[in-house]
Amino acid sequence: MLFAGWWILSANSENFYAPPLSDILVAFGDTWTLQQLRTDVVPSLLRLFAGYLLAAVIGIAAGVAIGMNRRLRAVVEPVLEFFRAVPPPVLVPVIMLFAGIGDAMKVIVIVFGCVWPILLNTVEGVRAVDGVVLDTARSYGVTGTARISRVILPSAGPQIAAGLRQALSIAIILMVISEMFAASNGLGFTIVQFQRSFAIPEMWSGIILLGLLGFVLSLLFRLAEKRALRWYEGLRAARKSS
Repeated sequence: MLFAGWWILSANSENFYAPPLSDILVAFGDTWTLQQLRTDVVPSLLRLFAGYLLAAVIGIAAGVAIGMNRRLRAVVEPVLEFFRAVPPPVLVPVIMLFAGIGDAMKVIVIVFGCVWPILLNTVEGVRAVDGVVLDTARSYGVTGTARISRVILPSAGPQIAAGLRQALSIAIILMVISEMFAASNGLGFTIVQFQRSFAIPEMWSGIILLGLLGFVLSLLFRLAEKRALRWYEGLRAARKSS
């Protein structure tokens, strides 16, 4: 419906900056060939996945540690809230001073933006684990890493998944923003180059491709989430039916 409305409303457009959708789709087919996808889209996705996975590991590990330790949580939570409030794009010039302008800078930007929703949701998920469940596990001798992997992480799973879902959309945004600074390839770099050279249909085609990538990644995440949290979906369905 979105594309149909866009097609109809832009059909007779003579605005240079808002060409008809038909022209944009022609430019899409001409621009995003397999070679162009390998040159610009694949590097972007590699940076996205590297930053997102690193943020997930850091956020979940730190979130479990903070959530399980009341004193540590009291000390670090104000600091975490402070850094979460700092917009990651503002730190791009600062990160460039320390990490240069290569892929490391772009990955660090993605990590810095994505780690906070994952970490904070993990902390809240760990804090919300039922005390009776923890006491039962302790009485059966489930301690140490087994307690974390068999009791705490599954119980906090829905909250962790919510943080990962938020972080995915942030990662896509930061992927594009980081590639607009001193980059030589990537989807964000290419869109900016089209804009600077007034290749407007090609610029719009890049924006459409970015939206499609976001949609596909979101769909894949939902499928993985449903598979990982099948027990939780079943529990919710049982509660609704009762």
